[in-house]
Amino acid sequence: MNLNSEKQRPFWVYALMAMASLYFFLSAINIMGAGLKSLGKSTDWIQTAMAQGDNPLVALLASVLVTSIVQSSSFTTALIITLVAVGDLKMGTAVFAVMGANIGTSITGLIVSLGSMRIKRQFRRSYTTALMHAIPNVMTVLILFPIEWATRALPSSGGNGVLTRLSMWMTELMGLEPGSKSTSPIKLITKPLVEVVQSAAGWLTDNAATLGIIVAVVGLLVLFTALIGLVKSLKGALLQRLEGLFSKVVFRNDFFAWLSGIGSTVAVQSSSVTTSLMVPIAGAGIVKLRRVFPFMLGCNIGTTVTGVLAATANPTAGAVTVAVSHVLFNLFDNALWYPARKFPIRLSKWYSGLAVRNRKYAFFFLIGVFVVIPVVGLTITEILFFSE
Repeated sequence: MNLNSEKQRPFWVYALMAMASLYFFLSAINIMGAGLKSLGKSTDWIQTAMAQGDNPLVALLASVLVTSIVQSSSFTTALIITLVAVGDLKMGTAVFAVMGANIGTSITGLIVSLGSMRIKRQFRRSYTTALMHAIPNVMTVLILFPIEWATRALPSSGGNGVLTRLSMWMTELMGLEPGSKSTSPIKLITKPLVEVVQSAAGWLTDNAATLGIIVAVVGLLVLFTALIGLVKSLKGALLQRLEGLFSKVVFRNDFFAWLSGIGSTVAVQSSSVTTSLMVPIAGAGIVKLRRVFPFMLGCNIGTTVTGVLAATANPTAGAVTVAVSHVLFNLFDNALWYPARKFPIRLSKWYSGLAVRNRKYAFFFLIGVFVVIPVVGLTITEILFFSE
């Protein structure tokens, strides 16, 4: 009976379920971000972490940490640019921090993919989708980080790496006028629910740090609950109609998928939202995995717009240079990995296969890439180069 009633539900019921689940899904990301930002502000650790020293690995690690915590590379990039504009962060160091923001923004999608662990086929597609965003970002940093660091030591470099110098040159050719930061429509739409959760948590405690933790935990619970509802409604009668729309219009070829990634990320001002939203959609089989990859590359381009807006709102030469370096980094990422897309796609599918057979591999990737490797690399660097 239950199964028959599911099949007899009209299309509009699934549509409403999907819209409601989508709203709570997007709200959950902002609730988590609001709680963790509150925690960060209560201890001033965000600004402190981002402005520590001239060690490029410190800048990279701090940016990965901040971005993974606040769930938005757009926020981190805007913060980096603001710190450069007011003189609290050196321009050359800020470029390394921008690289870290590109890694940190991948965490949201990976966390979302873990919500489908119970269903192997769905988890494999979801986790592959998340890895298609994470793996190219990590590999691009592995390529550009040592190049940027090594070229800082060249006699004619002035202490700046090749990416920084190219960004400085392009900044000189530009005539960017001061502007204002745009507001994300997603934040406006989800703001009422975020405020409700914050107000409810405020009844429990007056401590800002504790309140931030409570709000973040509630956000995480809402995220996984909304994810279950979203996937369930997508796999209902809505699946066939959306599949046709996506395959014939939005994702009919790689170019349209790429443009969709750019446009959607510019619209919502957060690549964390657009990439993590793609995880359950691809997991449900609505979008083919081969179209997911150009979409993710497009999201990386789209997220640079926030940095450019932040730079025009703080139009110092250093701030604009950092924004330009963010654009160049992601243009390099796109130009490198789209022609060579078979490698990251196959690597993502291979590793997701390991994770499906043994779930610990999913957690190994999170802990290894975002904790162990940065900490070990930072420790070695401090000992070898900064022990004085």
